[in-house]
Amino acid sequence: MSHAPTGVMERPSPASPSPKSSLGSRSLPRLAPLGFAVVSVALGVGLSLAAGWESRTQWGLISALLFLAISYVATTVVENQRQAKDRLATSVMWVCFLVAVVPLASLLWTTIVRGAERLDGYFLTHSMAGVLGAEASGGVYHALIGTLEQVGIATVISAPLGLLTAVYLVEYGKGSLARAVTFFVDVMTGIPSIVAGLFILSIMLIANLEPSGLMGALALTILMIPVVVRSTEEMLKLVPNELREASLALGIPKWRTILKVVLPTAIGGITTGVMLAIARIAGETAPIILLVFGSQLINTNPFEGAQSSLPFYIYEQYKIGEAASYDRAWAAALVLIAFVMILNLVARGIARWKAPKTGR
Repeated sequence: MSHAPTGVMERPSPASPSPKSSLGSRSLPRLAPLGFAVVSVALGVGLSLAAGWESRTQWGLISALLFLAISYVATTVVENQRQAKDRLATSVMWVCFLVAVVPLASLLWTTIVRGAERLDGYFLTHSMAGVLGAEASGGVYHALIGTLEQVGIATVISAPLGLLTAVYLVEYGKGSLARAVTFFVDVMTGIPSIVAGLFILSIMLIANLEPSGLMGALALTILMIPVVVRSTEEMLKLVPNELREASLALGIPKWRTILKVVLPTAIGGITTGVMLAIARIAGETAPIILLVFGSQLINTNPFEGAQSSLPFYIYEQYKIGEAASYDRAWAAALVLIAFVMILNLVARGIARWKAPKTGR
């Protein structure tokens, strides 16, 4: 019995190509940058000590340069030149980040260590009334009250003005008036604090007014308004136009749309901007020196008489030049940093709490 030919010849399947081993297919492990950093620091410190350099800044600069060189050369040899350039750019960004962060971390650590030695309940609840500069007693209570009152008055004035100005620029501003307002806000953003203090001082001299916490608060208001305007303006621009159009399509007036739709949507970012503006003015010293004059007594009335503040208290204690006054200055600086940090944490919490909820 014969079989009929099928007429189809089976072709042998081509052999799958063997993987090529090349430099481009290899890659460094994920922890390679950490190893480069350790080797660079060890070499940098060793070379610096061998050369007789005792400055830690020089150690850091040499280690950074070695880190960049080792990262580039190792990546070029193991991977390829394109990946080496990418890793070099990433390494440069990390080095710049550390150059910016290390001084800030060092300053914060020094303030915490030096300020914690003097900071206690007595320091926060007593003033400098009747205390000499060389004495170890005295506290920051009067300065803390002055800062809270002056910053509070500035916030009460600046927040509504800044909010209304930003609403006008985003929702209504057109033409020459809007451009003029934007120009002056940009100019005010770069005004030095001493200029704001001199402006209020000139008004005091013309109107024959006495130094008080209110005068300092007015100078802080000038510094705070442009920050509030800029931050609020950017937050309002992030609100989708579809929300405005949907509200207007229902026949709701524009002012009610802004009040009920736009502002509630952006309230988290607006609050964050206001808190950051408060943190920006809390450490100003020059306007307070010119307008408040400082006082070692407790003055709870910001509308009459000289007051103190935390920045002025730090300046005053440092100027005395005694060991006890230096300790008080460091402790007051720690209180001021804690005040600003608390404001930033509150701003972040409010922003997260009021952030728009995303659907599934």
